[in-house]
Amino acid sequence: MFLHVVTHPEVAVDPARPVPQWSLSAAGRERLHRLVVLPWVRTAGFVASSAERKALQTAQAVAAAAGRDVHVEEELGENDRSATGFVPPERFEVLADAFFADPEVSVEGWETAAAAQARIVGAVDRVLDLAARTVPPSGSVVIATHGGVGTLLQCALRGVPVSRSLDQPGQGSWFTVDTADRRVLHGWRRL
Repeated sequence: MFLHVVTHPEVAVDPARPVPQWSLSAAGRERLHRLVVLPWVRTAGFVASSAERKALQTAQAVAAAAGRDVHVEEELGENDRSATGFVPPERFEVLADAFFADPEVSVEGWETAAAAQARIVGAVDRVLDLAARTVPPSGSVVIATHGGVGTLLQCALRGVPVSRSLDQPGQGSWFTVDTADRRVLHGWRRL
């Protein structure tokens, strides 16, 4: 079975709303058209998503193309950054660098990278266990989530320390895993 991990495309940034409630922007919705025409999307046997709105919108597009429902897995959410709420992009990049640089330390009250990684790996294991009951070994699973989630997951799957070096090249990217041996078949690809 193959796992395709997809990050939501571009979002409409709204500093007045909590980040988990942000929606896809017009550019993000347009990028979804590139996603739903990928051959593996239409044959997905199981679709899961973070509960965050932008990821759900991504999963719903995949599920519609594949004729599936969306399984919501709360633990696939991005690292908890509620301690700071919205921060301007320049400041966010500094905080994100610190988050990945020292996985055991909380950055300004954020969930640590180590804790987020353990939570994410557990969530992916649960999704794959659920999917294994209905998806044949030749089938695929799609998880719609977030860039930080995918980065932490790739680090775990590759058996390397947490590092931003495996960060996505931009919102709306994906990678594929062979679930038989949990091997990353290819790194990030942009939609």
